[in-house]
Amino acid sequence: MKSLKLILTNSRYFGPSWVFASLNILFGTWAIYIPTVKEALSIDKSQLGFAIFFLSLGVFSIFPFASSIINKIGVGKATWYGVLLSCTAAMLPLMAPSYYALMGALFLFGASNGFTDISMNTLVTELEKKDRVKFMSASHGFFSLGGVLAGVGSFLIGPLGNPVLHMGLAVALVFFVNLIFHKKYVQQVAETIEKEPFNLGLFKPILLLGLISFVAMGSEGAIVDWSGLYLMEVSVAPEALWGAGFLGFQITMTLGRFLGDGVSAKMGSVKMVALGAGLAMIGYILVLTTHTYLAITGFALSGLGFSVMVPEIFRIGGNVKGVESSQGIAFIAGTGYAGFLCAPPILGFLAESYSLKSSFWLLLGFALLILGASFRLKNKTK
Repeated sequence: MKSLKLILTNSRYFGPSWVFASLNILFGTWAIYIPTVKEALSIDKSQLGFAIFFLSLGVFSIFPFASSIINKIGVGKATWYGVLLSCTAAMLPLMAPSYYALMGALFLFGASNGFTDISMNTLVTELEKKDRVKFMSASHGFFSLGGVLAGVGSFLIGPLGNPVLHMGLAVALVFFVNLIFHKKYVQQVAETIEKEPFNLGLFKPILLLGLISFVAMGSEGAIVDWSGLYLMEVSVAPEALWGAGFLGFQITMTLGRFLGDGVSAKMGSVKMVALGAGLAMIGYILVLTTHTYLAITGFALSGLGFSVMVPEIFRIGGNVKGVESSQGIAFIAGTGYAGFLCAPPILGFLAESYSLKSSFWLLLGFALLILGASFRLKNKTK
């Protein structure tokens, strides 16, 4: 908990970490009103799914340009501007008067969130390098905390009875806290590195990190989407326990991120990725026993493994020799988002064609793949 204490006692680190929480507060508040938007615009599920695709399209559209913008204006200013853009764009989907306006609004929301995501991870990477501290994992813990705060905010749905007002309150919370603390980081600029001529050897670590990011975030998405159905259909758990796998996964995910920096300081980032993959593998083995309580324990253990994995690959990606931190992080974020979005439907197709249990055998194989890739990372990064 050393990194959490560092964040809570030093505004230089609390400011960037609050940006992580801010993104999930805004996104989580939008998410709880998706059914309301569907009903208000009288659209069906397929139309809603296509509209949400524009959110993802917005995220991906910014990745090729984010690094150049961040380096040009400075990572501190880019993070602050990203917060302002996200606050503005968060209001648009709930105010959309038509289906096509909703698609445009979600595209802008996705693009602003994608830019802020890359900026804030680059900012934390630069602060870690300059101050010789570790708080990347705990910052990702704040992202999880933002989701919790958005969930608590769902109790306002009834009393307020107004989605736009609810989002306005979320935006106000995000904006004013960031307004207070952004001065502590807004002048931060990325460290100038000596660029090296392109060669495959230079690019290999980024490719490996991208592969790990794709698989790790894809696995997270799969567990979020399929753990309840697995407990219901495969483990034949009682209805009261259908959500226990997801709950266990989220609890250990948050806890692991708050504890991860201290362990990373002793072990190193590459070993942390390997440890996370090992924990995820053990978790999947427990899930595949199909016993209800072992499966729930397995989902929780997998959450602990993935909790430390994603922050560490961002940390490594921001320190690859000869590659600007914003470029490495943009590539890792892009591949991670791709995995998060692609893996659940792919595994759903596999479950439909074969069985849901076979999908989790595949996830076990992916965890083994991450473990193998982590050994390749050694000596390829700073």
